Amino acid sequence: MQAQILFVAPLSELADLAATVINEKFPDKKNLFHVVRADLQEAEALVKKAADDGIEVIVSRGGTASFIENRVDLPMVYIQVTITDILQALLNAGEYPENIAIAGFGNMIYGCDELGKILHINFTEVLLNDSDDAQPKIAEAVAAGVEFVVGDAISVKMAAKYGIKSAFIQSGKESIYRALQTAVLIASIRREEQRKTEQLRAVVDESHDGIIAADQNGLVTILNPVAEKIFNISHFDGKGKVFEKIFPELSEFCSGEKDNLIKIREKQYAVRKAIISVRGSDQGYIYNLQNISEVQKLERSIRKKLSAKGLVAKYNIDDIIGQSKACLNMKRKAAKYALTQSTILITGESGTGKEMLVQSIHNLSVRAKGPFVAVNCAALPENLLESELFGYAEGAFTGARRGGRQGMFELAHGGTLFLDEIGEMQLPLQSRLLRVLQEREVMPLGGEVVIPIDVRIIAATNKNLAAMIADGNFRSDLYYRLNILRIHMPSLKDRKEDIDLLARQFLVSMRDKNPQITDITRDAVVYLEKCEWPGNIRQFGNMMERILLLTTGSTITISDVRDACEDDSRMGEESIENREVCKNLMELEDELLQKTLREEGFNYTKTAKRLGIHRTTLWRRLKKYDVQH
Repeated sequence: MQAQILFVAPLSELADLAATVINEKFPDKKNLFHVVRADLQEAEALVKKAADDGIEVIVSRGGTASFIENRVDLPMVYIQVTITDILQALLNAGEYPENIAIAGFGNMIYGCDELGKILHINFTEVLLNDSDDAQPKIAEAVAAGVEFVVGDAISVKMAAKYGIKSAFIQSGKESIYRALQTAVLIASIRREEQRKTEQLRAVVDESHDGIIAADQNGLVTILNPVAEKIFNISHFDGKGKVFEKIFPELSEFCSGEKDNLIKIREKQYAVRKAIISVRGSDQGYIYNLQNISEVQKLERSIRKKLSAKGLVAKYNIDDIIGQSKACLNMKRKAAKYALTQSTILITGESGTGKEMLVQSIHNLSVRAKGPFVAVNCAALPENLLESELFGYAEGAFTGARRGGRQGMFELAHGGTLFLDEIGEMQLPLQSRLLRVLQEREVMPLGGEVVIPIDVRIIAATNKNLAAMIADGNFRSDLYYRLNILRIHMPSLKDRKEDIDLLARQFLVSMRDKNPQITDITRDAVVYLEKCEWPGNIRQFGNMMERILLLTTGSTITISDVRDACEDDSRMGEESIENREVCKNLMELEDELLQKTLREEGFNYTKTAKRLGIHRTTLWRRLKKYDVQH
């Protein structure tokens, strides 16, 4: 068995005592130890060679131990000086005065003040940080009245120089035994770590991904079986070779978390490079290659299962378009509330995007990796909604599924449950919901077992719950349970300045409706801003889809917007202000048509082209405004 523990003794007596302890206490493990006698000058070269020879732990004492520890990257076990060792040194000295200095490195003199209290002796601690400290600190102690020095070799030497008596602290068998015991334990742990390393190598070899690693010199160290197949190269031919020569197609990738795509032998792979760093020093790098088709196949399977259960939140806070003060304030609250576990109530008119905000909160929270379950309380009758929320046991009612069924609360465990249109929930069901919120547990219909749940509740409504409480249609105690944190979704009329951004976003998201459209004029946006939008963003999105389908040019103009608005009598007619705006815009359009016609010599084809509209649209406008040649 190769030696794993190096015992470095600054004195021959310590080396001999260590050999004795090893023979007495570790008779069956003698081969684990290698004992050497070395002073500070000899120790440095000795331990460096030991590290190269496979030594895993070093044992020493005093200044020698401190010196070695700073020069080799191996575990160091200090031989601790015990009270017994100090007492033995005092007994060997015979008579001793009251003013005694305990001198040495920190690992030798720690706790000596307690010994002084026991013996009623005035002990002075002289702490040495290195060998150069001995002379000035011993001199200072002598000047302070110290008459006797108990310490290590260099302290005893300095005491003799200043003419006072001294006693050398010998490490006893007990101290050496304890140090060797610790060293054996550390060596065992390091061997266990090596075993785990080999285990990890086995995992790498069994991985479904291609894994390639290189050391700090750029030489290949790992090439697992999958990587062998990807590059059609044996690990016997790859290991130890220059990475860039064997895998030139991978050398161009930089380190980082971002995946890169590469095509190898007609297959697409996602490649990720990571730097291997040990104590701040780069020790190489590792590449991970995933077959894109396999990843996509697995992802499709997972998404299909989750989507079928409605457990996925697909929107993030950045998906909510708007830079108005009202919109930014709403998003700021959502981001802050997402970091809590408290129940949230979201209010606002229909079509303002409440569910998008709820999904964003879920994805910002610590529950983002958990399920997201949405329930529309207005879409189901009371009895069916109850079974959907709480689930039911087998035989709970006629037609109940065999084995029962989990409720939405159980499905949302560890995630978020969104109760949309909470104002539509009937009073009896409100009572059951209140109990769940209070107790954080549910009992399925017909069941006998209470099931604890960990669910974050977010509710939404477009109704005035306070007014419903006054009318007796909503429980006040449930309202206060839901209304812990509150976010009000601004209506589109309160964030008109976002209409430009929303219109341009819809141009992108609905590009498939009319791919030739690339822009919208400012006049068209102003017109949209002046319109009323009682259906909010939902209505605005529907109107943008209509505008896209009716526009014939590459840019949406005010004429195109008016064309679409003609089909909806509600647009622009709900206030005198809007009608005045429309009238002014009509006058501007009339003037523009006449001016362009005159400049183009009343050539209808050229006029239509210049205005970016179809010739038929031009004829309709001319007829509407009664423009005559």
